[in-house]
Amino acid sequence: MASSKSVVIAALIANGAIAVLKFVGYLLTGSPSMLSETYHSISDTGNQVFLLVGIRYGGREATRTHPFGYGKAQFFYSFLVSVLLFGIAGWESATHGYNALQHGVHRASEPTSLLGVTFDPIFVNYAVLVGAILFESYAFKKAYEAITKQMEQHGWNSFREAFRKTSDVTTLTALTEDFIALAGAGIALFGIYLTRATGNHIYDAASALIIGIMLMGFALALAWENKRLLLGESVPKEEERELREIVENGRDVKDIVDFRTVYFGTNQILVTADVAFDGSLDTGEIDTRITQLEDELIAHNPGVKKVYIEPETTASA
Repeated sequence: MASSKSVVIAALIANGAIAVLKFVGYLLTGSPSMLSETYHSISDTGNQVFLLVGIRYGGREATRTHPFGYGKAQFFYSFLVSVLLFGIAGWESATHGYNALQHGVHRASEPTSLLGVTFDPIFVNYAVLVGAILFESYAFKKAYEAITKQMEQHGWNSFREAFRKTSDVTTLTALTEDFIALAGAGIALFGIYLTRATGNHIYDAASALIIGIMLMGFALALAWENKRLLLGESVPKEEERELREIVENGRDVKDIVDFRTVYFGTNQILVTADVAFDGSLDTGEIDTRITQLEDELIAHNPGVKKVYIEPETTASA
């Protein structure tokens, strides 16, 4: 949890500063891609706020009305990030880029004076975007280290596998967001440069449109990944098999009638099982066997926070 929080805070600080600088660049030059990047950074900043709320809310203790705690709050707030922020920012960016392509709203930047110094505002855009790339590289590095650590712990072989299997949607959101931010800043920088070099506004406008499409694409992908967790997805097949084998190999276990797992928060797993024990065991011995199984499951996978094993007496013959 601390790792996820530090990733989000790093991204929040970077994106807040970058959003202001990008907007200044847009005001000076009227660049469509700079406006798209402004929308992008504003949405990124809002994202971090939502994710921090999710982390804080998700850490609340269990209550009578929420007996398994509030862990799914992170899934909910991450879903809001994708739908409300990335979707809106992506749509606005794409719409502005499309209009710029159609009507050529980009204006040539005029020399600007500040504190007695005259300069070309286009260099403000260059400086802001290069700075954004540096800031986002730092935030991406933090998120990359966090997701790589998870991959090593779980034995995942690729980022695609991690994307499909992780329950840490906070780190997942930050990683993907920072990657898209790096790509967006690079595309905007390239588009602005080509427009200045050729005098054709189409490159800057097309960059804005591409950035918007990327944002909407990410919104859909992130919403889909959060949906699986909000609906109560089980742990990955390999991990569930390992947990099931621990129960199967338990002392005096004759059969597993039912076995289920589900995420009820980030890295918080609930395991339930209906187990048929040796019919010669008395109630006290069965309780002891259940306690042993619970301890073994938790020791094998630290993500297992709740275990409920129901003895099946009808299959004990």
